[in-house]
Amino acid sequence: MRRVREMLRLTLDAGLPVAETARRMGLARSTVREMAVRFGRSELSWPLPLDLTDADLEIHLYGEAGARRGERRRVEPDWAALNREMKRKHVTLQILWDEYIDANPGGYRYSRFCQLYRGWEERLPVTMRQTHLGGDKLFVDYAGDTVPVIVDARTGETRAAHVFVAVMGGSSLSFAHASWTETLPDWIDAHVRAFAFFGGAARLLVPDNPKVAVIKACFYDPQVNRTYGEMAAHYDTALLPARPYKPRDKPKVEAAVRIVERWLLGKLRNRRFHSLADVNGAIAEMLIALNDRRVMRHVGRTRRQLFEEIDAPQLKAHPVQPYVLAEWRARKVGLDYHIDFDGHFYSVPYPHARAAVEVRATVRTIEVFLKGQRIATHMRGSGDGKHTTLAEHMPSSHRRYADWTLERILRDAAAIGPSTEMLCQMIIEHRPHPEQGFRACLGIVRLARGFGAVRLEAACLRGLQIGARTYGSVKSILDNRLDGQPVLALAATTAPDEPPPASLHPNVRGSRYYH
Repeated sequence: MRRVREMLRLTLDAGLPVAETARRMGLARSTVREMAVRFGRSELSWPLPLDLTDADLEIHLYGEAGARRGERRRVEPDWAALNREMKRKHVTLQILWDEYIDANPGGYRYSRFCQLYRGWEERLPVTMRQTHLGGDKLFVDYAGDTVPVIVDARTGETRAAHVFVAVMGGSSLSFAHASWTETLPDWIDAHVRAFAFFGGAARLLVPDNPKVAVIKACFYDPQVNRTYGEMAAHYDTALLPARPYKPRDKPKVEAAVRIVERWLLGKLRNRRFHSLADVNGAIAEMLIALNDRRVMRHVGRTRRQLFEEIDAPQLKAHPVQPYVLAEWRARKVGLDYHIDFDGHFYSVPYPHARAAVEVRATVRTIEVFLKGQRIATHMRGSGDGKHTTLAEHMPSSHRRYADWTLERILRDAAAIGPSTEMLCQMIIEHRPHPEQGFRACLGIVRLARGFGAVRLEAACLRGLQIGARTYGSVKSILDNRLDGQPVLALAATTAPDEPPPASLHPNVRGSRYYH
């Protein structure tokens, strides 16, 4: 503009003709004539105002940068509003121009309209250049810095709290939550809280490549953690991990992480936290200020307003029940068709003994899968080393045996007679473990099938009298028909030439007992 000012001075102040002005400045005569015409059309007068800058002089003579002749009289669109509309699904510049030209028939033509919009869009911050449709993507990550939490006021011992951040792509509505670790349970819990905060799920979930999310990072076919994939399926969203070492793939969450770190760690640097509840309370206050009160430049809306306009109508419906963390482990079925999970044994159908299976464990349930098919479901045990066995998982022979319990045996023994019940009770009580007397009592009760309940009751009475507390002793009494003979009659049946027994103690049976 310095040469333009000099040209105007020679022409208007010194009164030199066009040819002389052109000769002195080394310009073409047509250039000097055009400048004189432009100055005459402008609203300026000579001499120029002292406070007129070169930029203002250029606008008066040539119009705004990139503007064509006559464009200053046309209605300028609200480019920020158009940018918000572009985030809606199926909205194009052609549709927006049609609406603009209907409201302003003398407005810009379509090509100029697009050119001006692209020029306005280039002035936006770099992190906003990606186009995100409403409800399309949710970006998640952990902040790099942690929050120190005082866990012991006496010693001053501190523990680091990790901050999870989630950002909606279309509106930049942000969510944050603090946890003690970045392990799978806390990772899943943070996602569940984020979906509840947004009131639904986006179509795509864009994480980084942590081990809790991606088992094997790969640009073409990343292997996603099974539990993480199951959680995404529960909320009807798909996983799209960012490329390894490419933070520009998720600029939204990178910017949100910086905001969280500055607001939480910067503004609250002098505040002392004594629990996770304190940290999450501070985060909640920060989110209200960030999402509901702060107006974003170049857009003219808060994040909450943009979310309600753009993202909320497009989100997947929130499921009735939130996702429950499930852990997957590989197991091998034992010979007894049971698997061991955290110190408790669970049955599977017996044909799958020795098979390699997968176990899905939640806080309440245990599910066993074989080649993707669920073959068993149990309520989760307490890890006390006991067995949970379903009758339908057992072979028929085992099932018949399993129907006999100690309580049933004692009940059936009582039905035979009091001696039978007492004998079985003594067998159980005198074993180191009650279940060790299970088979002996079961065998004694079953002797009633072949010998009858009356004879069995008499044999048990004799067994109690002579101190015989085994299945073999009772069966021997029945086989030798000793159940009808009194114990004291043994001495009378001894032959005259035989010496009497040294003692009449009931445990001394004599040789005739074994005839």
